[in-house]
Amino acid sequence: MAMTRRQTFPGALAALCLAASPAAAHPHVWIAARATVLFDKDGAITGLRHDWVFDEMYSAFATQGLGKDGKPPTSEELAPLAKTNVDSLAEFDYFTFARESGKKLEFAAPVDYRLDADAQKIVTLHFTLPLKHPIAASKPFSFQVYDPTYFVAFDFEKKDPIALKAAPSGCSSSVMEPAPLRAEDTQKLSAAASENFSPGADLSSRLAPRVIVACP
Repeated sequence: MAMTRRQTFPGALAALCLAASPAAAHPHVWIAARATVLFDKDGAITGLRHDWVFDEMYSAFATQGLGKDGKPPTSEELAPLAKTNVDSLAEFDYFTFARESGKKLEFAAPVDYRLDADAQKIVTLHFTLPLKHPIAASKPFSFQVYDPTYFVAFDFEKKDPIALKAAPSGCSSSVMEPAPLRAEDTQKLSAAASENFSPGADLSSRLAPRVIVACP
């Protein structure tokens, strides 16, 4: 069965495929995220590995008509949607915003991407996001994962949300929760939800946790 435009719409990467439609003001898709910070043999940070578990509604749309005899679809059946979603992420900076000493870092195109579905047909997107230029682990490195349009709501998993792969001895990670919104920001968010407009990337970033990686 060919992947249709309808199947891509509800997905966390869907806003991506709807350039002609205004972004919804409040989240329509929910993702439970994990991230792995990747290091090379010299101890430099080379990129991130994302694992995004989608909510039941998106998963139902993504797997509609796929799979046989009631079984979940295979990664091969989901491959066209995986490619569409990953390709479309570029317009939104892959929902990933990294900084080194306050300077915004750029990512290359995703690699090693796939979608899979578990026994309950809950869909997970996996992909690696390489930095265009690896950075020394000793430099301050942080990142956030959020949708600037506020169409998709990200939340890190409660257990083991961040992993460090091949990190030098002594490296650690922490998740800094966002500060409480000011009264005027809360009002803006409420207005965006009721009037169906995006609250803006600035507010979206202030709603997102920040992951900080520290190495000696």
